[in-house]
Amino acid sequence: MSQLMSYLSGFGNHFESEALEGALVKSRNSPQKAPYGLYAEQLSGSAFTAPRNVNLHSWLYRIQPSVLHGAFSLVTHPTLVGTPFNSIHTPPTQMRWDPMPYPSSSCNFIEGLTTIAGNGHIEMQTGAAIHLYCATQSMQDEFFYNADGDFLIVPQEGALRFKTEFGMIDVSPGEIIILPRGITFQVYLLQNKARGYICENFGLPFKLPELGVIGANGLANPRDFLAPTAAFEERHGQFKLLAKFQGLLWNADIEHSPLNVVAWHGNYVPYKYNLSLFNTINSVSFDHPDPSIFTVLTSPSVVAGTANVDFVIFPPRWMVANDTFRPPYYHRNIMSEYMGLVHGTYDAKETGFIPGGGCLHNCMSAHGPDAFAYDKAVSASLQPEYYSDTLAFMFESKQIWQLTPNALNADYRQKNYLECWKGLKSNFESQSIPVTF
Repeated sequence: MSQLMSYLSGFGNHFESEALEGALVKSRNSPQKAPYGLYAEQLSGSAFTAPRNVNLHSWLYRIQPSVLHGAFSLVTHPTLVGTPFNSIHTPPTQMRWDPMPYPSSSCNFIEGLTTIAGNGHIEMQTGAAIHLYCATQSMQDEFFYNADGDFLIVPQEGALRFKTEFGMIDVSPGEIIILPRGITFQVYLLQNKARGYICENFGLPFKLPELGVIGANGLANPRDFLAPTAAFEERHGQFKLLAKFQGLLWNADIEHSPLNVVAWHGNYVPYKYNLSLFNTINSVSFDHPDPSIFTVLTSPSVVAGTANVDFVIFPPRWMVANDTFRPPYYHRNIMSEYMGLVHGTYDAKETGFIPGGGCLHNCMSAHGPDAFAYDKAVSASLQPEYYSDTLAFMFESKQIWQLTPNALNADYRQKNYLECWKGLKSNFESQSIPVTF
């Protein structure tokens, strides 16, 4: 793996890799004849005229160009949903799900996608979708690219190998991988099964949040994001090229592997990040910051300071604040929050919120610690405490997460979720003083 540094900082620096010495074109992006008889092809993740610091593109030098495939035809996918996400009315009720069960029949990564919720409009390149994935077999003769948005993938169980046009990336639970819009890949299982979460971002590409008064160091550091080393395969046969386009799945015949890029350079590439490298910022006096302080990546919207979608984590960390209610405070939020759990326990919900599960608290739907977590927090003798066995995350959006019928009616949705707060009794000590308005 080569390091991907300034790409996420927004400096627009380019990076390069070649699988054969001399394959990388140095002086001209598209020479009259490329080395080794390769074809030069540009992949653009932004408008040609986007400002330099946000202009995303890469040059690929490949054995055969991407235009060589048959016509696309529609493929039925029963659990993959696209915009508009309004086929049912999403209630403001707080919701929680157990882990999605593995299917009884074998499935690969694409076949095992299930859409939970979404917002915005694919055709307007705004909003995002939340999917769960499960897989019990590798992709063999199928290749996939997503024309609708970027995939931010959070593995929860089972390691995966992503074979991409830019090279291979292995990712395990505790890491994330981002596959930008349009990049072709295959997914191989490194264990007998795998499942996890996906945020599909239709809007502006993910970037690191600004640090403001934190200063130069903190949160996720650019040097820790890794891009693949160039690798290619020259394979011919009868294959399928799958595409997600306008919320639907399409396929076309292709007679060669599209993972045939021998060299590349640019700043539009797939990348991974190990969440254990996140430099957590927290209070060392009293109270605690808003959960936004745990933002790893953000997709901005046209409204400054208000995200199209944020990726936020709650990793292992010290809690030392004095005279403070340490779990997440009760709140109602204009942002809409979907939370998942990779491993361990979440301090506000020590039971019921299971690794692989999820919960949804939409705009202005009240949420916070369950009754057990509250009673424990207000009666604890506060000492420095290290939260060691935990890794939760949140997909937070300025738009409502509209549920799919699959999610609302799922057998694994906990119908009794609201009961976790039923034990929150009134402790009001009025001393019999009447209060009137």
